[in-house]
Amino acid sequence: MNDPVLVRSVAEDDYPAWKTLWDGYNTFYGRHGDTALPAAVTAMTWSRFFDAYEPVHALVAERGGALVGLAHFLFHRSTTQIGPSCYLQDLFTTAAARGQGVGRALIEAVYRRAQTAGAPRVYWQTQETNTAAMKLYDKVADRSGFVVYRKML
Repeated sequence: MNDPVLVRSVAEDDYPAWKTLWDGYNTFYGRHGDTALPAAVTAMTWSRFFDAYEPVHALVAERGGALVGLAHFLFHRSTTQIGPSCYLQDLFTTAAARGQGVGRALIEAVYRRAQTAGAPRVYWQTQETNTAAMKLYDKVADRSGFVVYRKML
């Protein structure tokens, strides 16, 4: 497509298109069927984007009047810096939009939001098997060398 990509804050009337992207993102990471996120989690996630007291934010990428990508990010405190850290938690584009600059545009928009908020760092993680996305990530950021551990409680 030759239409430019517009990255903007999500709006309340974007819900149906955002939900389609959100479902695609969760399916990509294996959260579907028996392992799907509960509807209450999706509802809370959506509501947080519009709550001024929440540090969670959402951007969407629009091309030709259709949403083709999303980015969710949040700000949090750190013990190693004074300014907030910005964690890019979710990044997703439609299959048709991949390789067309949509992911890069979303990441760069998160960078701008983080700078405005006084965050000296944006970071994220991805699965080791997400090699297509990692080709982009290697161009727009540095690998930290950290390994993520977690335990579900």
